[in-house]
Amino acid sequence: MGTGPGKRPFALALLSRGWPPKARSSSKRPPKREKEEKGWQKKQKRKVCIFCKDRIEFVDYKDTMMLRKFVSDRGKIRARRVSGNCVQHQRDVAMAVKNAREMALLPYVGGR
Repeated sequence: MGTGPGKRPFALALLSRGWPPKARSSSKRPPKREKEEKGWQKKQKRKVCIFCKDRIEFVDYKDTMMLRKFVSDRGKIRARRVSGNCVQHQRDVAMAVKNAREMALLPYVGGR
């Protein structure tokens, strides 16, 4: 099987194609930078949830001035990593914004 004229055994066919692959030389790629060498990356200060910091009990949907901080100018609810809220308070903010929109206290779409 596979030894007829013009055919090679499977193992020889793999060897002729360069199998197993050779280890790549690292000379093509520049060496990786160490973590302390990343001078171009600025160390960001971690944002703190304002509700936890101020010990606010619950997020009120009627407080539109506070809710506007968490809504973009286009009317989208800001992400947690942008606003700095903790998980539970981000859920509460999202529900409060949705309730305020339903009650026509906040717009669904930002004004032009």
